[in-house]
Amino acid sequence: MTPTTASLHPTIPRLLLVVFMPFAGGYFLSYLFRSTNAVIAPQLIAEIGLDAGDLGLLTSTYFLAFAGFQLPLGLLLDRFGPRRVQSVLLLSAALGATLFAFGDSLVALAIARGFIGLGVAGGLMASFKAITLWFPKARWPLINGCFMAIGGLGAVAATRPLEMALHVTDWRGVFLGLAAVTVVVALTIRLTVPERPIDGAGDSLSQQIAGLKQVFANLLFWRVAPLTVTTMAANLAIQGLWAGPWLRDVGGMDLEAAADTLLWLAVAMTVGFVLTGMIADRCTRRGIPLSRVIVVLTTLFMASQACIVFELAPASALPWIAFGLLANGAALVYPLLNGHFPLALSGRASTGLNTLAFFGAFAGQYLMGAAIDLWEPLADGGYRAQAYQAVFGGILVLQILSLLWYAFATGSGRRHEPEDSGV
Repeated sequence: MTPTTASLHPTIPRLLLVVFMPFAGGYFLSYLFRSTNAVIAPQLIAEIGLDAGDLGLLTSTYFLAFAGFQLPLGLLLDRFGPRRVQSVLLLSAALGATLFAFGDSLVALAIARGFIGLGVAGGLMASFKAITLWFPKARWPLINGCFMAIGGLGAVAATRPLEMALHVTDWRGVFLGLAAVTVVVALTIRLTVPERPIDGAGDSLSQQIAGLKQVFANLLFWRVAPLTVTTMAANLAIQGLWAGPWLRDVGGMDLEAAADTLLWLAVAMTVGFVLTGMIADRCTRRGIPLSRVIVVLTTLFMASQACIVFELAPASALPWIAFGLLANGAALVYPLLNGHFPLALSGRASTGLNTLAFFGAFAGQYLMGAAIDLWEPLADGGYRAQAYQAVFGGILVLQILSLLWYAFATGSGRRHEPEDSGV
């Protein structure tokens, strides 16, 4: 039987054990699934016969399914709660991992990866909903940052540890193992996470849709959306796929050296999640608006990308460490929005923004591959440095434009942040 509010006295340590950790397992898998292709790309190219556009399309089907389910996900989370929704969705990820393990064509692998994307679509948003239900509002940025660090650990697992696993089994064996682990995590969430009454859970479908319209009609939502979409698209597309080929083709690294650099990138991203939450928590306690923190961190993130675009240190891991450390700045928009809207709309606010962000990630990852194919490949099958520079530079320009829009539209940010938001 699932414990309820009446039977559970939710101290913070207990909440970390029965709410934070089970959902963290799902988010860990979300990032692991998201990032695997950066390491197994050479095997997929050799065994299935993929070019850059195929690889970008295959990898980005995760984002397509993920993004396509975000709006229904918000309705489900606000109606049925994160425990039930997330435990069911993860079974789709387990099915997709199994199908991927047996796939033998681009179409079969793309369909399987779509099931994975659908299954982990609630990895972050269901967790954010659980955090807003159980943890104090003033601690949302810090708790969110610590939670996202677990995703960073999933990205770490998808680097050198994954490359080492490929010495024991092949990529098909890896995905069969991931399918089994995903089922275990789904059962853990279902059986251990407590329930809590949800405001608005009894609303009709028309009332829920009206709430969704309220989110999309909000001025603050559209002021933060372009910055979130472009920065997250750059992070997810590059870290999740194109960083690996770049390190090989531009950095001149072999497979093991590239995997090591990806490991440092993922570790830095994990540290960055926690550090970003701590910075936001400290700044807001001192009266600095969260919107200003977002501007500073995203500006620094773009600076790290500029170092990569202009190849200031192509054989060094330092620009990639900076990339990972600073990648989470725009994610602070989620606690900003959750504090801006009523709690009953928090799921729809987060998933509404996530819909745009992951459609952007899908488009970015696929179009980056298609654009790279415009340049003739190298004799060894790699891609030209000019192609990477043009593509990485293009997405950087979009981020700069979105930052200017965000800074101009929100000014200091104070007048658009609710006084009782806790941020």
